[in-house]
Amino acid sequence: MHMQMGVMGKARSVAATSGRILNEAVSFVAFCVLDLVDFLLCFVFKAVDLWVEAEFRPCYCSSAKEAITSSGKILVSEQGGESKIVSLLSSTKLQLEDISDTLYSRPSLVSEVSRLTINELKRLKLEDPVLQSKRGNSRCSTFTVNTTIVEMLQGKIGRHLTHPIPRWSDCDCKLCTSWISTPSSPHDNTTNAKATLFVKSQCPITDEGGEDVVFIHGFISSSLFWSETVFPNMSSAAKSCYRLFAVDLLGFGRSPKPSESLYTLREHLEMIERSVLEAHKVKSFHIVAHSLGCILALALAVKHPQSVKSLTLLAPPFYPVPKGETQATQYVMRKVAPRRVWPPMAFGASLACWYEHITRVICLLICKNHRLWEFLAKLITRNRVRTFLLEGFFCHTHNAAWHTLHNIICGTAGKIGSYLEAVRENRNCKVTIFHGKNDEVIPVECSYEVQKRIPRAQVRVIDNKDHITIVVGRQKAFARELEEIWGTTTTNHN
Repeated sequence: MHMQMGVMGKARSVAATSGRILNEAVSFVAFCVLDLVDFLLCFVFKAVDLWVEAEFRPCYCSSAKEAITSSGKILVSEQGGESKIVSLLSSTKLQLEDISDTLYSRPSLVSEVSRLTINELKRLKLEDPVLQSKRGNSRCSTFTVNTTIVEMLQGKIGRHLTHPIPRWSDCDCKLCTSWISTPSSPHDNTTNAKATLFVKSQCPITDEGGEDVVFIHGFISSSLFWSETVFPNMSSAAKSCYRLFAVDLLGFGRSPKPSESLYTLREHLEMIERSVLEAHKVKSFHIVAHSLGCILALALAVKHPQSVKSLTLLAPPFYPVPKGETQATQYVMRKVAPRRVWPPMAFGASLACWYEHITRVICLLICKNHRLWEFLAKLITRNRVRTFLLEGFFCHTHNAAWHTLHNIICGTAGKIGSYLEAVRENRNCKVTIFHGKNDEVIPVECSYEVQKRIPRAQVRVIDNKDHITIVVGRQKAFARELEEIWGTTTTNHN
């Protein structure tokens, strides 16, 4: 009996090893092909952009070279460090804005194998000692500049938009362009975007007392993720004493989607502050955030430590960077997008992170034609299923999704640890974490890693739920859980 069990165990081990090797082999071939396809699509989009718009915007495959904009902004990246945009506001003052180097530094599999081979040779000390000594003596601080970001800044700084809004590859329906105002004159080709985000609010009939709650959605989603699920299921007591605000993040839903924006953490936070905190005179508040929104929630809590009463984080994407790792952004990108064809979620995340032009094709086919896909969904389901998740998924531009993914999830890799430490020190902020046990997008381990940094945080793992169904499908239960969290918050705020 024991021998039979041993044989079965060895068979399972061999099968698992064989499956892993097969997955890696197929993935290597598949992503080598995708590297080539993305390279070719670069030229295709340049040609089409030139034909349709009479000019093309440089992409992030552009070769890096030293450049500076006429307004005095330049992107600098110290080798092995974080990339920053330096704004020469005066001769003595500098403003730094973080930009993830994963936007323009994503080595192909072939170059990755070459790099690993060279590193292995170094480890085995097979490299010429003379060359090693020369290389060691010539080390110095170097800076690189990506021309694409410089080009985008030229339009952003002077507010001189050389590209039409929306672009030919973006949707131009009323929903997707509702944020664009009417041109000031018939001969004015520029547009004045709204200065605030779209905010869906649910407020008590009377304005007496009450508390405020800010809801922040995740990647390629919208305020509908909250307003169609949690808002209708709040109890009568909660509806009478809480003001609920769900935002469409910059670039998503019905919020502005400026083509010149780099969708940095600074921009996202400033828009939330302007659109919710300032516009509605919010002084102290609770935050509920999902996925990518958890990063913004943490940054907001750190920026307003005396105002945030509680943090409720759903599937926070926290990947601790090992000590000695010099490229935090690249490490996180590989954790989020491991370039594997299996499981499907890993394949989808890898496409979204690694391929600028392939993802633009996906946005062209899906987002630009979202009205067709929504019609087909309603037709197939006989209009029995609410399509709010589809609307949130479709309503964005490639520019917004690409920059937000890299600048928020990857670009904040070196900051999340300090954010968590700051929240840990702020004892007045209650922290609760929810995670679906079957979440294939962000593993449950991420939530436990957050708890390691904030020991008082309570982690609730929900069985048989994934990245979406942790809310959708259990909205009534989740609404009760939120009310319990807010009701038991005992912090004292002025």
